[in-house]
Amino acid sequence: MTAPTMASELPVEPQSFKKLSFKSLKRSLDLFSPTHSLLPPPDPDSKKIRLSHKLHVEYGGIQTVSNPPVKSSLQNQVAPSNSNSLVLSGSTNSEKTGAQSDLAITSHQPKNLGDGNKTGKSTAVIPARGTSERNLPTAALMERIPSRWPRPVWHAPWKNYRVISGHLGWVRSVAFSPNNEWFCTGSADRTIKIWDVGSGRLRLTLTGHIEQVRGLAVSTRHTYMFSAGDDKQVKCWDLEQNKVIRSYHGHLSGVYCLALHPTIDVLLTGGRDSVCRVWDIRSKMQIHALSGHDNTVCSVFTRPTDPQVVTGSHDSTIKFWDLRYGKTMATLTHHKKSVRALAQHPIEDSFASASADNIKKFSLPRGEFLHNMLSQQKTIINAMTVNQEGVLATGGDNGSLWFWDWKSGHSFQQSQTIVQPGSLDSEAGIYALSYDMTGSRLVTCEADKTIKMWKEDENATPETHPVNFKPPKDIRRF
Repeated sequence: MTAPTMASELPVEPQSFKKLSFKSLKRSLDLFSPTHSLLPPPDPDSKKIRLSHKLHVEYGGIQTVSNPPVKSSLQNQVAPSNSNSLVLSGSTNSEKTGAQSDLAITSHQPKNLGDGNKTGKSTAVIPARGTSERNLPTAALMERIPSRWPRPVWHAPWKNYRVISGHLGWVRSVAFSPNNEWFCTGSADRTIKIWDVGSGRLRLTLTGHIEQVRGLAVSTRHTYMFSAGDDKQVKCWDLEQNKVIRSYHGHLSGVYCLALHPTIDVLLTGGRDSVCRVWDIRSKMQIHALSGHDNTVCSVFTRPTDPQVVTGSHDSTIKFWDLRYGKTMATLTHHKKSVRALAQHPIEDSFASASADNIKKFSLPRGEFLHNMLSQQKTIINAMTVNQEGVLATGGDNGSLWFWDWKSGHSFQQSQTIVQPGSLDSEAGIYALSYDMTGSRLVTCEADKTIKMWKEDENATPETHPVNFKPPKDIRRF
């Protein structure tokens, strides 16, 4: 009887699954433990393919130079379809020579260049098998991919050209008239002052609030101006009579922000009662109370299409609202701190939100996160605005005024406001800012009771003020 039949007739000892598992583990350990801490041995074929691919991408062609003459290696080449084809030659000879063979990189150049180089090719030799098998200079061979981050558009730096003092308290809000002839400011001295844009002279002072005026808006459809303050009041001023003609009652605490709908006669106000209220301008009726935030609603803007209302809150969220039903459409939870300022781009379907942690850009109408601004202002940002040329301005609680390129998120100017004489350095704070209708002048409202006007420097050129921009290496996706 043969040996296989004898082995098959022997009784098999019954073994438990646990015992078999341990046997398998021991066999695997005995197999791999001697080389457990060692790197796997280099594979010459895979290394050759890897190097050949990288050299092909970088230089457009590869040849293996060995002891045989050039003619014999040219016979083994595959006819390339173009000048950037991959050419591997003399592979059998290179395998025989072993560590003594070298890789030659052939890059095609114009025939006219070089002294005595009639073939128009330059060759760089790289050792294929050196003393360190795994430490090849792959960084020199890798294809350099250019950054896809958009380069910032050059903008002229902005300079302060006028300081207006007239208020007796912090200046908290600003709004421009549709004809760009005047602008109004609201202050902690409980007054609203109207100033001439061209000369900066005071035109009018309106009194009526009993607390600081936190929000202002001028209607493009009527001769009305709207104001909101810490006294829970929202007032409608008729600028033909210069007096209050309507008041909107309903807020349970101070009103912090105000916005007018661009196409319908609707007013939106947000305040410390965590509610954004929608008012009918003519009837003074409250249409909706957009409730859903857990803290103060401190910023709001409106659009003609859905989402028609966007609010930012101290609960660090941004909400999109359906104006027809008064319901939340979406909630953005990207920020970690209070969203004190929102700015809608006048042309693009996008907006920016400012918080103490970051300035973020979102698309509209879906609210997809686009990117963070590339720097951090490292302060509480109270106000933000953007003009048609894509210059975003942000004002901080410490008096910092930063200008950003909207497209790339690059901060091209970081300026600091100067307090007026007699003020404390701690009063360098910017509470509100706005561009005029042309986007060529900027007005900032500050804690030293002044209003400052800014414009672009006419003498600046890209040569005198070059863009110092480095593309970001690690881009945060949240």
